[in-house]
Amino acid sequence: MNNSTYYYTFQNQLLPPMYSIEMCVALLGNLFALYLLVTKERKNWHTGVVFSCNLAICDVLYVLTLPLLIVYYAKEKQWTFGDAACKIERFLFNCNLYVSIFFIMCISVNRYLGIVHPFFTRSYVRPKHAKIASVLTWFVVIIALSPVFKFAGTEFTNNHTLCVSCHDTKKLQVSHFRYKVFLMVVGCMIPLVVTFASYLGVIWTILKNKNITTLEKRKVALLVALVCILYATSFVPYHVLQTYHEFLKTKNLKESWVYNSYQVSKGLTTLNMCLHPLLYMAVFDSIRTACCGRSSDD
Repeated sequence: MNNSTYYYTFQNQLLPPMYSIEMCVALLGNLFALYLLVTKERKNWHTGVVFSCNLAICDVLYVLTLPLLIVYYAKEKQWTFGDAACKIERFLFNCNLYVSIFFIMCISVNRYLGIVHPFFTRSYVRPKHAKIASVLTWFVVIIALSPVFKFAGTEFTNNHTLCVSCHDTKKLQVSHFRYKVFLMVVGCMIPLVVTFASYLGVIWTILKNKNITTLEKRKVALLVALVCILYATSFVPYHVLQTYHEFLKTKNLKESWVYNSYQVSKGLTTLNMCLHPLLYMAVFDSIRTACCGRSSDD
């Protein structure tokens, strides 16, 4: 088996079952969260709920495209849905990834303001500000991802049989590599610094302030733990491996361990949608009560 055949085989065996499981878990979890937001939280739409709602909507939109990828990899990378659908799927994948990262940053900064600057938050921060921030987040992400429509698309490949593949880039490898570096820095690393700087401030305040309730401490612990898991499994490995993989492509080089690790990271990136419902437990009460019951601290 040559390297090219091995690469295709690894993808086709790994990704269809991985995406199938993630699709079911993410769809059920995020639809349940949206149901609770509409029915149980309709009178309590604080800033964290606004950000959570945007995150859940983004997840559901992308999850609906996963059947295309499952069929694609199950058919040994034969894309039968047309060039436009390929571009849209690639755009929605990236949109889900970066909207997730930015709204997690918004939730983290919001929690920082609520705990470190509670009087300022109560006096000046309103749900309308979260709605404005949400619109700006969607706008910035969509504009930043517009080049995806230029780079992504279908092309004919000859892997024993002539087939149509859907790629992140069909040409302009050097330009695409630079664009991916830009997305890694602006879309992942900067939000990472802001997010964890917020957590350092939150943790420092909790350690100093003895009046913070046990429930609030548990919410913070859950939020910090989940975001650490998301960055460690879904966000950072994907960006590092993708960027290195794109760099190798500009040099016409192939490394099997890089390629295989990159394919695993693609599946783990989609895992972030499955973990978001757990993150909502740190933001609004109804989902935590529905899943865990009401505690004495509530």
